[in-house]
Amino acid sequence: MEEDKSRSMTIDTTQRPSTPSLLTPAESRTPPTITSKRYIDNEASLSSRRHSEQVEEDALTKRLREIENAGRQRERTPGQSPQRKKQRIYGDRFIPNRDGQDLQASYSLLHEDGSPATPSRSRRKVAHEELHYQKTEEANRTYSRVLRNEIMGDTVPHDIRSRTPEDFYMRQHTPPGQPASSNLPPASLTPNTPHTKNMFHYRSPQKQIGSGHPTPSSSTGRLAGIMNLNARSDLYSISPINYASQSILQTPRKQPRPISKVPFKVLDAPELQDDFYLNLVDWGSANILGVGLGSSVYMWNSQTGKVTQLCKLSDGDKVTSVQWIQRGSHIAVGTHKGFVQIYDAERSRRLRTMMGHTARVGALAWNDHILTSGSRDRLIYHRDVRSPDQYLRRLAGHKQEICGLKWNTEDGQLASGGNDNKLCVWDKLSETPLYRFSSHVAAVKAITWSPHQRHLLASGGGTADRTIKFWNTSTGSMIKEVDTGSQVCNLAWSKNSDEIVSTHGYSQNQIVVWKYPKMEQVVSLTGHTYRVLYLSMNPEGTTIVTGAGDETLRFWKVFGKKSAGESGINYV
Repeated sequence: MEEDKSRSMTIDTTQRPSTPSLLTPAESRTPPTITSKRYIDNEASLSSRRHSEQVEEDALTKRLREIENAGRQRERTPGQSPQRKKQRIYGDRFIPNRDGQDLQASYSLLHEDGSPATPSRSRRKVAHEELHYQKTEEANRTYSRVLRNEIMGDTVPHDIRSRTPEDFYMRQHTPPGQPASSNLPPASLTPNTPHTKNMFHYRSPQKQIGSGHPTPSSSTGRLAGIMNLNARSDLYSISPINYASQSILQTPRKQPRPISKVPFKVLDAPELQDDFYLNLVDWGSANILGVGLGSSVYMWNSQTGKVTQLCKLSDGDKVTSVQWIQRGSHIAVGTHKGFVQIYDAERSRRLRTMMGHTARVGALAWNDHILTSGSRDRLIYHRDVRSPDQYLRRLAGHKQEICGLKWNTEDGQLASGGNDNKLCVWDKLSETPLYRFSSHVAAVKAITWSPHQRHLLASGGGTADRTIKFWNTSTGSMIKEVDTGSQVCNLAWSKNSDEIVSTHGYSQNQIVVWKYPKMEQVVSLTGHTYRVLYLSMNPEGTTIVTGAGDETLRFWKVFGKKSAGESGINYV
C-alpha cells in the first residue's frame, strides 16, 4: 500500500508542478486553495502565449484600420456648424478716399430725394387720401437744391490759380522712398474729371502774428485767402448755410394749384346705364354736353344751363354711344341694334343713318369727315360722311367687343381697345394693325393720346388689370406702367398741362389727377357711389364731367388755363 502511495505521489509530482498544499485552520473563514483551478489558469496563459504572435498581428491591423476610418469620418463631418463671419465695424473716424472721383457727376446720378438709384426697400404706396403731393414735391426740390449748393457750390472745380505752389509740388514730385506710381489716384468706377474740386478741407489755416501779417511759411496766395475783406463772404455769416443757399430759401415759391374736392355742379341723369362697355357722355366744341339716357339723347348748354332733348329712338332701341365732331354741331349716336345716326344739333334734325354692324355700337371716334365705329360684333368700320357708301374700310383686329376708340388727329393714328384685352394701333385707314399690344390682362376701354408729345399713348385696364400703361407708337415700346389699385374706366389728358386724369371703378370709385411723367397723384376726388364709367372735358380744358351708375353727372374744376408762353406739341 505504501508503495502504491509513493508511486502515486511520484506520478503526481512528475505530472503537476510542485505547489505546497496549504491547510486552512479550523477557525478560519478563508476557503482552502484549490490547486486544480490554478493549474487551469496556468494552462490557459500558456496557450494564449503560444498564439499571441499570430493574433497580435491581425488585431493590430484591424485596429489601425478602424482608427483610420474613424479619422476620415470626422474629417468629412465637422464637429461644429460653420459660423458666419463677423461683420467688420468701422469707427467714426473713417474718411473715404475721394481722389480721382467726379463728385458732381456722382451727385447728379442720385434721385431727387437723395437716395440711391436702387433703393433696398420699396417705397410705401401713397394712399389716395394723402393729397398734399404738390407741397411735398416743392419741399423736396428745394431741399435738393440747397443740399447740392452746400456740397458742390455754384461753380465748377477750382481753376489753376487757386492752388498753392506746395500743392503742385506734392502732385508733380514723388517723395523719396516711394515708387513713382504712388502719386496716381486709386482706381475708381466713377469717371475721372481733371482738376476735380476739393470739397472738404481738413487743414486749418496758418496762425497769424498779432500784427496781422502771416507767418513767413505762408505764401502770397494764402495771405489773400486769410485777409478777406468782402462783407458778403461766408466767413462773416452767422447762418449755418452760405449766402447762396439763403437766397434759394428766400426765393418766392410758386403756390400749388388749388383743387376743390367737391364738385361745383351735380346734375341728375336718370337711366344712365351702368355698363362698362358704353360711352354715353361727350362734351362738344360748342360747349354743349351730350348725354345718352335710355333711348334718348339730351343736350346741356353749359353757358345757359338749358337742357334740350335731341332725339328719341323708336322700336325699343337704346343709345349706346355719343360722340361730337371736333369742329361743328354734328353729333354721332350709336344704338343697341347696330345703327349709327348723325344729327345736326343746331336744328335737332337727323341727317342720315348708317348700317353695317350686327350688334350694339359702343364706341365712336371722329377724325374730320371720317367717322369710325366699333361694335360688339368685333368689327371696326371707317365711314366717310360725305360719301353715300355705308363704309370705306372694314377692320377685323379684335376677337371680342370693341369698347374704346380714339383718333390721334395730328398723326393720323387710331387706337382701339377691346374686351379681348388687346390694344391695337392702326395707321390711317390701313386694314392691318401697326401694333397689337397684349400687356393688359383685362378689357381696354380707357384710351387717350397726349396733346403735348407726339406718338405718346396712354391706356388703362379693367378690374383684373388696374394699370395705366404708356406707349411710344413710333417704336412700339411701352414707356411706363403704373398700378392704380382699382379698375380704370376712363383716361383724359389735360390740354393745358402735362397731367392726366383717370376715373376708376371697383372698389373706391374715385377720380385721380396724375402728374406725368412721374405719375404722382396730385389729387384724388370721391363722391360717386358707383363706378365712374364716363368722363369728358370742356373745350377750354379746365373742367371735367364724370358720370356713373348712380345716375348723376358731376362737374369738377381740376386744371388751370393754358398760359400764353406755353409751346405746342413736342416730339418723343
